[in-house]
Amino acid sequence: MQSPFFTLSRIAPVLFFLLFLGPSLAAQERPYFVAYDHYLEEPGSLEVAVDSTFATQRTGNDFVSYWTEIEYGVTGWWTTEFYLDGQSTFRDSTIFTGYRWENRFRPLRREHWINPLLYVEFENVNGADKILKEVVGHDVAADKAESNSVLRQEREREFELKLILSSNWKGWNLSENVLAVKNINNSPWEFGYALGVSRPLALKASARRCTLCRENFAAGMEMYGGLGDRHSFELKDTSHYLAPVVAWNLPSGMTLRVSPGFGLNGNSQRFLLRWSVSREFAGFGAAVRRMLGGRR
Repeated sequence: MQSPFFTLSRIAPVLFFLLFLGPSLAAQERPYFVAYDHYLEEPGSLEVAVDSTFATQRTGNDFVSYWTEIEYGVTGWWTTEFYLDGQSTFRDSTIFTGYRWENRFRPLRREHWINPLLYVEFENVNGADKILKEVVGHDVAADKAESNSVLRQEREREFELKLILSSNWKGWNLSENVLAVKNINNSPWEFGYALGVSRPLALKASARRCTLCRENFAAGMEMYGGLGDRHSFELKDTSHYLAPVVAWNLPSGMTLRVSPGFGLNGNSQRFLLRWSVSREFAGFGAAVRRMLGGRR
């Protein structure tokens, strides 16, 4: 059987082309890493992102986790996304940790005061997965302190549900996410939250195309953490994080994001530094259909 890293090495040139060489669409991305707002990918458009997190652990070795996101706008109300996860723990090893398949659905077509989104994800990862895209239940920093050889023995096949509520007001975005996660074994439902607030540095676009214009930057804050499980819905033995977030939307269609995060209690990782580079491509679906079916 081919290793996951062999597979990744085969697709790496394609990702490089998409991120840095392919035709693009200018994107205006929110700066969040954990919280979601109500915006979906444009129908037929593709977005490719490479993300990473550096973390200093309280009781274990520091680590760098990384994941690749491939997001596609299926319709105006449905966006689907596929993740490949991995991590490197200092003085330990580098491993592939699994994959995730995410779907977001927008039930209301027009903008409202509060815009709901429904989120469904299936993840098939091992216990060494450390991308920290969500924190639920009684997840604490000590859970990730064991060696990779021990952690990778644990399988996490889970369904994750989110209710995403997002509002815009005078340029500000406020997003509230409520999470529920269920392992396919007999583990209880686990709960968590993510909150985000952000705003572009300028609401009016400049008359000329520019790279460092204020409207190309968005900044904000997100907070996220666990809320216990079905048997103990509480804050005891849970972890929580607060993180400023910044996004730079380049005219080329590329977006750069960075976020230093801080654990708010002794159960949390001490420090997280996240960064991301993404690029969006308009008309990707139509181009693929022409390639497969010929011009009509």
